[in-house]
Amino acid sequence: MALAWRNLLKAFYLKTSLRSLQMCPSSSLGASWLSGSRLTLHTKPSMPSCDFSPEPYQSLPYSRAREIHKQHISPVETAYFQKPLMLHQGHMEWLFDSEGNRYLDFFSGIVTVSVGHCHPKVTAVAQKQMGRLWHTSSVFFHPPMHEYAEKLSALLPEPLKVIFLVNSGSEANDLAMVMARAHSNHTDIISFRGAYHGCSPYTLGLTNVGSYKVDFPSAMGCRSTMCPDVFRGPWGGSYCRDSPVQTVRKCSCSPGCCQANEQYIEQFKETLNTSVAKSIAGFFAEPIQGVNGFVQYPKEFLKEAFALVRERGGVCIADEVQTGFGRLGSHFWGFQSHDVLPDIVTMAKGIGNGFPMAAVVTTPEIAKSLTKCMHHFNTFGGNPLACAVGSAVLEVIKEENLQKNSQEVGTYMILKFAELREEFEIVGDVRGKGLMIGIEMVQDKMSRQPLPKTEVNQIHEDCKDMGLLVGRGGIFSQTFRIAPPMCITKQEVDFAFEVFRTALIQHMERRSK
Repeated sequence: MALAWRNLLKAFYLKTSLRSLQMCPSSSLGASWLSGSRLTLHTKPSMPSCDFSPEPYQSLPYSRAREIHKQHISPVETAYFQKPLMLHQGHMEWLFDSEGNRYLDFFSGIVTVSVGHCHPKVTAVAQKQMGRLWHTSSVFFHPPMHEYAEKLSALLPEPLKVIFLVNSGSEANDLAMVMARAHSNHTDIISFRGAYHGCSPYTLGLTNVGSYKVDFPSAMGCRSTMCPDVFRGPWGGSYCRDSPVQTVRKCSCSPGCCQANEQYIEQFKETLNTSVAKSIAGFFAEPIQGVNGFVQYPKEFLKEAFALVRERGGVCIADEVQTGFGRLGSHFWGFQSHDVLPDIVTMAKGIGNGFPMAAVVTTPEIAKSLTKCMHHFNTFGGNPLACAVGSAVLEVIKEENLQKNSQEVGTYMILKFAELREEFEIVGDVRGKGLMIGIEMVQDKMSRQPLPKTEVNQIHEDCKDMGLLVGRGGIFSQTFRIAPPMCITKQEVDFAFEVFRTALIQHMERRSK
């Protein structure tokens, strides 16, 4: 009892003392701030309780896993942290490592775990289907595929009713590219700079993040256009985004008029007039850019861009791999938040709560164009186990009101994290919608130059050491990506906020030295 009381007092002291600190810009850090903050720098915020106990870890020793990774796993550096985590078990919004440490997962396996790790209902459905039928290709009928297709199509507006089931987001976007070209009989496809649409040989042409570019020809006919980023781009104001939090850039726009949007549309027209053929195949857009750090566009941009693309004979593709399935809260699909209707929608990640499945949904007319062009087949598309899992995910989203939770908890979270922008000079932007939030780190707000990667790495490490896992993004890896499972609670948001704030305070002390 005494220990519990001391822990409660310690947590209360941390919370109140942190709240009392008023950060100055880095250029004016003084001894008074340092002496006031040093008392709490190394006190971890109190982690919310969890009624789940993981199984004892009884597998590979960590040292052996590192040896195997070095010898046999892809040499591309992808693992987070100086000492990568060895994850052992997951439960809803929680992850447990091989040493028994518990972490609050605020990245969902790269925006993939939608309803929670090992959700009991989804797990039970998967186990039942595994005992009945693991696999049969779509050359045979089987109920899970047809039941899932009916449920998914009911969530999409007319005429988006024809579904092609595949295995990953890259494969879905590959297929969408073929569809666009088959239907339009044209070649050129446009995507935003900063876009990520996959890492397959075909989609590499659509992906415009430098670290994914190669020195040899790939995906001919793909053209990039300026990303209408109202924080880092040349234009932006204080009313541009569909978000509870706007940029700090000033805006002199009149009601119903966005000058930044007008400028970015002019750039889009410039691309159409100079960089592609007179007729094009299509235009790919994520409703909110994922890998580039959850970048949002001006509210009317996609509506105007879609109209321009269709004037050139192209089709419009919404990449919902990260934004779909209720994550944005206000709508089930990200494209709905822009008040547009795409010709093709691609989806993956949250579709299966981590199970490898994906889909392309389009119109009967475009589907017919594809069948005239080629015989499309996928051995694992429509897999019985995948479809059973997909159906269970849709049911859980509805039964547990997870879209509504994304809206309520997400709005609470972004408003809370926006407080950090007012307090810390190195927090340049807080943006997003629902449970898809980006925190962009800068050297200072005036220049908006990215915070050096080494400094961002250390903040990332500090969050992990205090039990919070967040993602990274941006061209310079300068943006923290926050996208927890949709079952997250406000209490857990409060903990994440305290962790992140403590990590920033620790960083500012290091910087001052």
